[in-house]
Amino acid sequence: MAATLFDGKVALVTGAAGGIGRESARLFARHGAEVAVADRNVAGAQETVELIESDGGKALAVEVDVADSASVAAMVRATVDRFGRLDIAHNNAGIKGADAPVAEMEDDVWRAGIGIMLDGVFYCMKHEIPELLKVGGGAIINTSSGAGIIGVPRFANYVAAKHGVIGLTKSAALDYIGQNIRINAVCPGTARSQMVDQWMQGSAEAEASVAALHPIGRIAEPQEIAEAVIWLASDAASFVVGTALVVDGGYTIP
Repeated sequence: MAATLFDGKVALVTGAAGGIGRESARLFARHGAEVAVADRNVAGAQETVELIESDGGKALAVEVDVADSASVAAMVRATVDRFGRLDIAHNNAGIKGADAPVAEMEDDVWRAGIGIMLDGVFYCMKHEIPELLKVGGGAIINTSSGAGIIGVPRFANYVAAKHGVIGLTKSAALDYIGQNIRINAVCPGTARSQMVDQWMQGSAEAEASVAALHPIGRIAEPQEIAEAVIWLASDAASFVVGTALVVDGGYTIP
C-alpha cells in the first residue's frame, strides 16, 4: 500500500464496524494512516481490520461504548498504546431514530439517541483532543446528518442529537483552532449501511421512497461520504474550520 495523504499519521474511527465508518477507516488506511477501528460491535470492527490488512494497511479493533466516558477514554488509550500517537478522529458512531412522535417517545429511547449520538461525540472529543495537542494538532470530523440541518417527523431524538453535533462542533472548533486542531462535521444524506438496510427491510418500494427524498434520485454509497471525511481531515481543507459539510444528494435543498 502506497502511503499518501496521511503517511505517519494515526486515525481513530468510531462506528467503524460497517457503513460510513468502515469506508472511512479503509480510506484512511489506503492513504497511509494507521487506524483504530472502534465499535461496540467488536466482531464487525475486526472484519473492518481484516479488510484493511488485506489491502496492506495497519489497524486495530477496539470495543467501545461511546455513551460511556470511561469506555471512550480506554479506546483512546488503547489507540495511543498501540500506535504511539493520535492525529485524526472521525467520531461517527450512531443509531437509527425512534420513529415515534415526541409525546409517545419512551424516555429510554430518547436518552439512548442523545447518549450515543451527542454525548458520545462530546466524550470522544474530550478524550481525543489532549492526544492531538501532544502531537501539535490534528483534525476531528464529527458525523452529523442532513437531519442536523432540517426537521424530520417522528425522529426527534435523532434530529436533536444531530443538530446538537453541529453546535458542539462549532463551539469546539473555536476552542481549539488556535492550537492547530481543526474540527468540522459532515452531514450525510441516507447512505447504504446495515442500519439503513434493516430500516428498509429489503423492500424495493421502501428504498425507492427513501431515494425519492434525495433530488439526485438515489441513496449514497458509504464511500461517497467517507471521501468527504478524508478531504476534511487532509491539508487540502486547511482553511476549513467549524463547518457542517452537507453531502446529501440535495436532500436538504427543498
